[in-house]
Amino acid sequence: MKNLKLSLVCAVLLSGMSTYAIDGNADFNLHVLKNGKLITFGLNQVQKANLAIYDQDGNQFYSETASGKEGILRTFSLEDFPDGVYFLEVEDNAKKVRYEIVVNNSITTLSSKAISTVYKSSDKNTSVAVR
Repeated sequence: MKNLKLSLVCAVLLSGMSTYAIDGNADFNLHVLKNGKLITFGLNQVQKANLAIYDQDGNQFYSETASGKEGILRTFSLEDFPDGVYFLEVEDNAKKVRYEIVVNNSITTLSSKAISTVYKSSDKNTSVAVR
């Protein structure tokens, strides 16, 4: 487990930091650019977001706060991960979106469609009355 986390941290550090933008007006779109031993994705129109990778049991393997002027570009190497299903969570001020990562025989696939989206309330004084 320790080697797995270390491998992931090294892969992220070696991937470097970049900004990325794809044409389009949609906010918070994840674009999968490459699947395989390395997964590469871009977040359009997102200047700052929290990224985290979890396994099916909810154990966190990685987290960071990423930023970019017109978007975010990241590459992760998950080739040392055991076969299974993992989740990439991307969270900004407005919502939290979860994507599925499948590792099978050292091949990693990141879903381009979100499996869940949770919108945050913009009203901090929201209350619920119970009778």
